[in-house]
Amino acid sequence: MTASVPTNIEPLLARLPLFNSLALEEIAKIAASARESLADKGDILFHKGDPCTGFHVLIHGQIKLAFTSAQGNEKVVEIIGPGQSFGEAIMLMDKPYIVFAQALSDSRLLHIPKSVIFAELERDPILCRKMLAGMAMRLHQLMNDVESYSLQSGKQRIIGYLLRELPEAQQDAKDVAIRLSTSKGIVASRLNLTQEHFSRILHELSEAGLLVVDGRNIRIPDAARLRSYER
Repeated sequence: MTASVPTNIEPLLARLPLFNSLALEEIAKIAASARESLADKGDILFHKGDPCTGFHVLIHGQIKLAFTSAQGNEKVVEIIGPGQSFGEAIMLMDKPYIVFAQALSDSRLLHIPKSVIFAELERDPILCRKMLAGMAMRLHQLMNDVESYSLQSGKQRIIGYLLRELPEAQQDAKDVAIRLSTSKGIVASRLNLTQEHFSRILHELSEAGLLVVDGRNIRIPDAARLRSYER
């Protein structure tokens, strides 16, 4: 990961949900301490066990958070997109990272030191509530994941994932299309499936006329029919 040319990052921070309650002078204070960097596709931002000195905000690109089992299998925990932050919980716990982070595409990030955030948390209870809300949302997602892995079949997990990728207005529409945000292997890992199982289910759904798959491009002829399939 290489340092980028410094830019005016205050407007970027001001647009993030985490910081939109702060006054301009507080945002300027955080911006002055932030370190901007570029990560090429495939770069490792941090490894499991590395010390956490702050948290990250993704401005552009895509980052995966994952861990590797003793058998060498990779499990993707989360896929981070632009405008999202990651590492806050570990930062607040003052613990080493429990996952590794890798750029899935060329990315631009900010690293914000925990000393600055701790100072702002003491001064601004609204920021504290927003950070807690963000971590609560991730805990809720984690519980949904556990429920999905425990109670849903692989086919149900894939159908649910595809439908979540659709805009709200297209949830029951006909002839809608999505593009997987990353490779099938990473999506499969995120759903706790092997890539082979993931591809086999896509093929079965295609044979049933529920999907048309062309690489990462997927067309759904009837979203309502897909939603009701195998309920």
